[in-house]
Amino acid sequence: MYIVTAKEMYDIDHYTMHEIGMDGRLLMENAGRAVSDKVMGIVGSHDRISVFVGPGNNGGDGFVIARTLLDKGYDVQVIQIVSDEKIRGDALYHKSLFHKCDGKVICERQTSAIRKIVELSDVVIDSMLGIGVEGDLKPPFSEVVSVINQSNVCVISVDIPTGLPAGEHSASFTSIIADYTFAVGAAKESAFLEETASYYGKWETLAIGFPQQAFHKFADRSLWTEKDFKKTLPTRKKYAHKGNHGKGLLIGGNRQMPGAIAMSTKAALKAGGGLITAGTTEEVISMIAPLCQEAMFMKLGDNDGHLVIDQDLPIESFDAIALGIGMGRREETGDLVRHVIQKAHCPIIVDADGLYHVRNSLHALKERTYPAIITPHPGEMAMLMDLPVGELLSAPFRYTHEFAKEYGVYVVLKGKNTIITSPFGIQVVETSGNPGLAKGGSGDVLTGIALAMIMQEQSIIEAVCNACFIHGKSADIQVEQAHSFYDLLATDVIDGISKVYRTFS
Repeated sequence: MYIVTAKEMYDIDHYTMHEIGMDGRLLMENAGRAVSDKVMGIVGSHDRISVFVGPGNNGGDGFVIARTLLDKGYDVQVIQIVSDEKIRGDALYHKSLFHKCDGKVICERQTSAIRKIVELSDVVIDSMLGIGVEGDLKPPFSEVVSVINQSNVCVISVDIPTGLPAGEHSASFTSIIADYTFAVGAAKESAFLEETASYYGKWETLAIGFPQQAFHKFADRSLWTEKDFKKTLPTRKKYAHKGNHGKGLLIGGNRQMPGAIAMSTKAALKAGGGLITAGTTEEVISMIAPLCQEAMFMKLGDNDGHLVIDQDLPIESFDAIALGIGMGRREETGDLVRHVIQKAHCPIIVDADGLYHVRNSLHALKERTYPAIITPHPGEMAMLMDLPVGELLSAPFRYTHEFAKEYGVYVVLKGKNTIITSPFGIQVVETSGNPGLAKGGSGDVLTGIALAMIMQEQSIIEAVCNACFIHGKSADIQVEQAHSFYDLLATDVIDGISKVYRTFS
């Protein structure tokens, strides 16, 4: 499933009509019928339905929806918010069809009359404005949106809630708050942004006939799905041995946070790493060894329980390294982080305190010739880019794209909708997981899973996406079967990894 900006969607639409030769009226018919099928699964046979339409293709979709519902025997009317002169082209064609099928169109812009219509409706279908809106709405749309939002009516938006930006933005906006949204052709960026996602309600994307080559040509973002996981997860060979599945090293831990590296180590083992070594202080090894019987351990140098640089660290013998987990923020520990980044001739993952230590030496990441993956939450990403967190969250696709390209790294921006960005501009969103993950240790588990994944026979971007999928789906299965959002622990997520493999692989 692709994720697009407004411009990309316009380009896809234009390419489909002018290069492929598909008639716009057919696309509009397909869109309206696809939405109508979904609407009929929501509304009751006796519900009174008002379809609010504006100008352009979004309004045209509304006329098709109204005609389709009318043909199925539903009580439906169209409320046209703009003058007749503004209904043109393909939308006018479909309005004419609706009229010829005895459809009822009410042209109305007065707030008092709109309020009465909404009060007498059970369902409002919002087909007023599409993806081209920027900034605050103007009358009469602003008043109509206000009336609908103040009502208790069920609201179904077509493609995008009226007034909502399709992509990232910094301006204020006024938008319909939908109960359901049916995106046409592709999901829009704003469905995955913290500030705008809630306006969509429950949503899904509907295919209406846009060809795949149009998406390949114009869209660089996609949603990682169960289908993608099943397609890319490597199959274990019958005669495989532990050496086939990677020799990984985790570096981290101190006496205040021994559990972090213990959880990362257990997660890496559970996710399928062949040989996993925890590199930490002697004190931490004695604390976590009973919890990680299958792991190996490497004693690293320390000063008062905090890791320090060790020039003889045998990092060349590992297939992948993860560092930063629970290691603390002492400057001398930062020397160790920078040493590993510069010397490791294998993929590395930098997480947690490792990100703090690398913030003033990002050039070290840029100079690497082997893949580097960073796994920040928004606060850490904002720190790396010297931005306010709110500004980062207003445009996470753009900022992570810029950072990944500039420093040549893979960025995993963690959140409800995790945005994964490659140094080559590919962006993928992974949406599994639940509020139970919002507690300490969850990120440590993800790092361990990611370490195991990047050592398997798959690309780095596939490995990271699959790690996020395993992590989130484990939390989802555990909450569904045995836990709640309140009591789910990071160790429960580790225990759930096997359930993900049994369910989805």
